[in-house]
Amino acid sequence: MTAYLIKRLLALIPVLFGVSLIVFLMMALIPGDPASAILGAYATPENVARLNRELGLDRSLPEQYLVWLGNLLEGDLGRSYSLNRPVLAEVGERFSATLVLAGSALLLCSLLGLLAGLVSAVRQYGWADRVITLLVLVGISTPSFWLGLLLILLFAVKLPLFPASGMYAIYGGGDLWDLLHHLFLPALTLSLVAAGVIARLTRTAMLEVLRQDFIRTARAKGLSERRVVYRHAFRAALVSVIPVIGIQAGFVLGGAVYIETVFQWPGIGSMLVQAIASRDLLLVQGGVLLVTVSYVLFNLLADLLQSLIDPRLR
Repeated sequence: MTAYLIKRLLALIPVLFGVSLIVFLMMALIPGDPASAILGAYATPENVARLNRELGLDRSLPEQYLVWLGNLLEGDLGRSYSLNRPVLAEVGERFSATLVLAGSALLLCSLLGLLAGLVSAVRQYGWADRVITLLVLVGISTPSFWLGLLLILLFAVKLPLFPASGMYAIYGGGDLWDLLHHLFLPALTLSLVAAGVIARLTRTAMLEVLRQDFIRTARAKGLSERRVVYRHAFRAALVSVIPVIGIQAGFVLGGAVYIETVFQWPGIGSMLVQAIASRDLLLVQGGVLLVTVSYVLFNLLADLLQSLIDPRLR
């Protein structure tokens, strides 16, 4: 297991290098002049040229990338133009809020998807299977931001059970219950589409496993159906489902940009929207890089968990 882990970690080095290069080029090649956006009404040619020299934007792209990569390896992501504070401090503060939202949504979609797929496979062609299949199709086909607006209209306006925005109450609150109260709607919105994908693939994997010879052997030995399904079939099906959960982690992190904007959640998604609007390149690069690296690490964690369940992968 140790050798497998070391091999996977070494394979991450070129991946992370490629990610840093893509993130840098993606933002550097966007049309527009950051200096003009920063200066606003004071963007005279002389001021723009002076600010470009101060920011190092008058250098060639390879030089800019090497300087940025060198600072990145030292843990310095630069300083935000619009906020006038270190990018690392701002991104770290915002990412903690995104991690709460995305982690809750990933846990919720995994539980809902696995449970729905398991019930749908065990009750194949029954009423439960038909209802779950219909809900899954509706969930997958519904844009998450539109679903969030519907949930706000229903549970925050018509039935004022949950707050429509924010992470904590403006006055009072601030405890765990207040956080969970504000977290429910955005986490549910972010999890439903991913739960539908996990449910469909769990159902397919379970039906495939239930038809295999070792399941018939387990039943022939006199094991109870509950033990056959949960201890043997479900564990074997998890090997195929876990990588999908890792992929859905990327969907959850990417979808947080929309959901945080809809629910005014103070995470990295809403920060990226504001940073792009103000052409704050260093802040955008730092935020996108952190989200991308998190997605890569989520997939590494899914691979390790898959190898623990199925020793053949090691």
